[in-house]
Amino acid sequence: NSGLIRVTVQAREEGCQIAITDHGSGVPPEIRDRVFEPFFTTKSRGTGLGLAIVKRIVERHGGSIELSSSSERGTTVVVTLPMAPAV
Repeated sequence: NSGLIRVTVQAREEGCQIAITDHGSGVPPEIRDRVFEPFFTTKSRGTGLGLAIVKRIVERHGGSIELSSSSERGTTVVVTLPMAPAV
């Protein structure tokens, strides 16, 4: 684990796709389905609102957010937002 985070941005048919990837130990399966729930946290000092707020903002802009993770590959969060028509 080098502590590096990779951010990629691509124009796709479904919109602008922003992927944020780390190569850490991953998010355990029992937590993965809950990371976007308000007030869910694994941190002693966390509020559990960060990812819930991000998801709400992304969805209000017509987009989506997904998380995939494994102990071998790390974690990737993909945000897809619609693109405005070209002018």
